[in-house]
Amino acid sequence: MRIVLPGGTGQVGTVLRRALTTAGHEVAVLSRRPTGPGEVLWDGRTLGPWAEVIDGGDVVVNLAGRSVSCRYTPDNLRAMMDSRVDSARVVGQAIAAAARPPKVWLQMSTATVYAHRFDAPNDEATGVIGGAEPGVPDYWGYSVDIATAWEREQEMADTPHTRKVALRAAMVMSPDRGGVFDVLSRLARLGLGGPVAGGRQYVSWIHDHDFVRAVEFLVGRDDLAGAVNLAAPAPLPHRAFMRALRGAWGVPVGLPATKWMAELGAFALRSDTELLLKSRRVVPGRLLDAGFAFDRPEWPGAAADLVRRVRGR
Repeated sequence: MRIVLPGGTGQVGTVLRRALTTAGHEVAVLSRRPTGPGEVLWDGRTLGPWAEVIDGGDVVVNLAGRSVSCRYTPDNLRAMMDSRVDSARVVGQAIAAAARPPKVWLQMSTATVYAHRFDAPNDEATGVIGGAEPGVPDYWGYSVDIATAWEREQEMADTPHTRKVALRAAMVMSPDRGGVFDVLSRLARLGLGGPVAGGRQYVSWIHDHDFVRAVEFLVGRDDLAGAVNLAAPAPLPHRAFMRALRGAWGVPVGLPATKWMAELGAFALRSDTELLLKSRRVVPGRLLDAGFAFDRPEWPGAAADLVRRVRGR
């Protein structure tokens, strides 16, 4: 197939591009700073010659959006919103204008759309959309606003010949440098990978191979449209998540961190504590109902595989 990846130069795009190319597909990446073969210039906001790549393509997987690994300042939050909504809008315009539109448009979204909760898992049918939880920082609600606006832009696109799927993805764990697994592993290996703020908050995740397999599964299933959770079926509390990660690295202990310590660490890393403190208890209801089988459904086995791949790199 011919597959187009707008915004495909980040960690998730690298994972997907590598796997799809290896599988024999023709992959084109739309990038603001193209550097190599198969990369095409776009600005993520306006139609241009790049739209010719989408016309006649089979699949579009839009991954564009400013990285969430940053301080959640008003300017950065606005950039996160604009980059996602603008890119989804212009991809929809390119598909609508295509003489031969792609058969499916997979739009990246996020598991952060669901509420911060401990009591029950969030699936697509019964999950609670966030934004109104008591006792959480106000800007967590803005993160939910970003996710809902992102999905709404895809829903509103006039693309009657193209099936649309919103990928509510959890953290994609891969052995690539600079990814979330790399950052968490660095903390664990330094002995800093203990529970944060008590460690009750749930961590939702997906192994990179299962992420790719789920994307391929959704491309091939003409009966699936709308929001789909891309997360392993076994989210677990942060305390247990980090314990399993330390075990995979052979690190016996990890120093715990209070909330204020996490704030200092996030400031030093130019990141934000929402990524650590929000309880994302997300499960893949629609994927499981459709018959998708995860190769790495449990975190201890997934972490062991990722560590093995890092060590063999």
